[in-house]
Formats: sequence, C-alpha cells, structure tokens
Amino acid sequence: MKLKKIHHVAIICSNYEVSKDFYVRVLGLKPIREVYREERGSYKLDLEVGGQYQIELFSFPNPPERASYPEAEGLRHIAFEVEDIESAVSYLKKQQLTPEPIRIDPTANKKYTFFADPDGLPIELYQY
Repeated sequence: MKLKKIHHVAIICSNYEVSKDFYVRVLGLKPIREVYREERGSYKLDLEVGGQYQIELFSFPNPPERASYPEAEGLRHIAFEVEDIESAVSYLKKQQLTPEPIRIDPTANKKYTFFADPDGLPIELYQY
C-alpha cells in the first residue's frame, strides 16, 4: 500500500451555522457541496482549501464533547500554511479571535501560531 496524500479532515461541530460561518467567512474556505442527511439529522459541508477538497464539516444532534487541546490524546490539531503569519494574526484579531503569540519552530526555523475554532478545536497557522 502506498498513501498518496491526505484526502480530507472531518470535523464535527456543536453549532453548524456558527462553525459554517467561521470556516467559510472567517477562514475563507470555499464550499463545494452541502447536503442535509435527514436520516441522521445531520448536515455535511465539503470545503475547499487551496483548490483541493480537504475539510468535511458535520453537524450531529447532541454530539459528545471531546477534549481538544493541542496536547490531548487523539488528533492534535489541523494546520494551514500561510505566506505571511503576521498579517494572518492581525486578520484573526480583527475577527475577534485570540491567536497565541507567534513562535519559531526550532527544527525548521519557521513561524507558527495556534488559535481555536468555535468548538475549541486547535488550529495552527504555519508560515512556510
């Protein structure tokens, strides 16, 4: 078996409209397809990042909470590449978000920061 690339990341949100607004309006991801799955009482929104389908945003009735801190067990975070981290941080602050201070990756000598989505999912911005 040879893995070619990551196909998508699936995110289950607690408030579909709030998260949809966050990922589409605030982060600027492009909606590809949105469906309501009546049998599951669930929306599914496929989002495009950088010209590729990469994020599935789901709603489910009463999903259980899960610890979602960068150092918790399980999926650690989702990371997006940006060209200019300082302008990205400035933009996030204008959107009433609170990114962490910019840090330097000691191995790659690259700048990065974290902030959270509406459900507290850690999101990393990495200047490559």
